Amino acid sequence: MTFPAPLTGVVPPVCTPLTPDREVDVPSLLRLVDFLVEAGVHGLFLLGSTSEAAFLTDGQRRRVVEAVAGHVGGQLPVLAGAIDMTTPRVLEHVSAVAAAGARAVVVTAPFYARTHPSEIVHHYRRIAAASPVPVIAYDIPVAVHTKLPADLVLGLAGDGVLAGIKDSSGDLAAFREIVTGARAHPGFSVLTGSELIADSALALGADGAVPGLANVDPHGYVRLYRQCRAGDWEGARTEQERLCALFGIVGVGAPARMGGSSAALGAFKAALHLRGVIDCPVTAEPQVPLSGEEVERVGKFLAAAGLLGVGTHRR
Repeated sequence: MTFPAPLTGVVPPVCTPLTPDREVDVPSLLRLVDFLVEAGVHGLFLLGSTSEAAFLTDGQRRRVVEAVAGHVGGQLPVLAGAIDMTTPRVLEHVSAVAAAGARAVVVTAPFYARTHPSEIVHHYRRIAAASPVPVIAYDIPVAVHTKLPADLVLGLAGDGVLAGIKDSSGDLAAFREIVTGARAHPGFSVLTGSELIADSALALGADGAVPGLANVDPHGYVRLYRQCRAGDWEGARTEQERLCALFGIVGVGAPARMGGSSAALGAFKAALHLRGVIDCPVTAEPQVPLSGEEVERVGKFLAAAGLLGVGTHRR
C-alpha cells in the first residue's frame, strides 16, 4: 500500500513531553504539535526514537497517537512508529496505532535476535499484508544493529510492500543508491533522518527530512527545505550550517555520566522547555537528566541561533 502522493517535506519525529511523574503530558504535546504545524511542517512522526517510544508503555504509545491524530484532524499526515522486537509484537502495535488515527506506520527490522535478510523481507511482507495503512521502513542500525540493504528496500518498494523509507543510517552512499533506485517506483518516499546533511540528501533527490532537531527549530528546517526546492543552494548551505551549530546542544551532557540518548533527548526537551513550548523537560527512565549547568549551555546554543525568546508558547 502506498500514499496517494509521495510523502514529502519536513516531518519532525515529535518529542513526547512527560509530566514530572513520567506520564504523557498531553497539553504540552499538543502545544508542541501546534508549534510545529504553525512553522509549516508537512507531517508528524510519532513514536520514533526521538519520541522515546522504546521507553513508553503500550498504553502511553496509544495515548500519544490518539491525542495528536484527534487534534490535527487530518490537517497533515500523522505517521506512527510500530517498533518492537518481533513480527507478532509489531503487528499488535500496527493495529493499535492505526485504530488510534495514524495514517502510516514506521517499522524497523526485527531486533534482539540477529536476523537474515530473508527474515527481514518476511517481516515486512507480513506486516504490510496485515496493515490497514502504508508501511514505511525505518533504517536505524545504531538501534537495531541491522542495516537495511538497498536492494532489499527497493525490491519491497517494487512489490508495493513499502511506501517509503526513513533512513537514519548515516550511510550517504547507500542512501544515494536508494534515491536513485526509487525513481523506478513512483509513490515511494525517501526521507533522511539526518539533522546535519539534510541539504545534501535533498540535493541527491530525497523527498524530505525527519530531523529530531526540527522539534527545537522547525522554522529552520522548513526554510531549508524550501530553499532546496527553489534551487537556492547557497541559502540552504548557510541555513544548514546554522542548524549544524545548533545541533551542538546534543553534546552538552557529560559522557562520563550519561549516554548519548540521554544527552540528545534531554537537550531537545530542555530547549523546548526554555522556548516555552513544553512544561517539563523530564526524560523517561532510566535516562539521566541534564544538570542545571548543562541546561544553561543549551540556552546559550539557543541564543546563538537566535531562538531564545522567539516563538514561545507558554500558557
